[in-house]
Amino acid sequence: MNDIANISESFSEGDSSDGQPPSDDSNNRHRPVKTFVIRAGRMTENEKRCYAELGPVYSLPFEHKTLNYTEIFNNTNPVVVEIGFGMGQATAVIASEHPDVNYLGCEVHKPGVGKLLGEIKRCSLSNIYIIEHDALEVLETMVPDDSVEGFHIFFPDPWPKKKHHKRRLMQRPRTNLLEQKLTPGGYLYFATDIQDYAEQALEELSATEGLKNRYEGFAPHQEWRPRTKFEQKGIDAGREIFELVFEKIEE
Repeated sequence: MNDIANISESFSEGDSSDGQPPSDDSNNRHRPVKTFVIRAGRMTENEKRCYAELGPVYSLPFEHKTLNYTEIFNNTNPVVVEIGFGMGQATAVIASEHPDVNYLGCEVHKPGVGKLLGEIKRCSLSNIYIIEHDALEVLETMVPDDSVEGFHIFFPDPWPKKKHHKRRLMQRPRTNLLEQKLTPGGYLYFATDIQDYAEQALEELSATEGLKNRYEGFAPHQEWRPRTKFEQKGIDAGREIFELVFEKIEE
């Protein structure tokens, strides 16, 4: 357990997470590597309004405190964590179609947070809460072991340059952390339109102790997952969609 307790320290950073060249400060060479970069994005007036008005209601602060799902959702339904929900369209659809499941979304992109908050209000959803913070830190600090029914990881940043592959989410020991948080029998569902990332993820998940592939190789499309605008752009560009579904082995 201790080897993944501080997973962000397992990688050292040789270039800055904001895409700028690293400074000469030696401390920068030892900053934790992030799997994301916060990109500038203009918020619409509606997103700003939802962010300000609904954030205090449906967003949870990042704290060094273990989450109590029963207190948050006021029920004991299973909890699914989505890492990087983007603009939140698929998240809202899935949550509305599965009211007996609780969803916890982690995202650092403010326009996306504002957009999903608006969808929560529009659809009168009571089974979604948001944490606007690095998902790995949330998992390390706030999420209990053996407590997550599923992880949804849809089209994360592929970090296409080879020198940036260390930033990819789907690799050990990060996948070990995900396995640690899953309930026995819980699932991890990953989708990407980048073939080499898909192949790497398949290899890394297959080598992650405690996980097993639900299928032989890549999974067929899971029909309950709605298509996103980002996914459609990949399809329009002629890229194939790759999906993986792994489960935590029940002892």
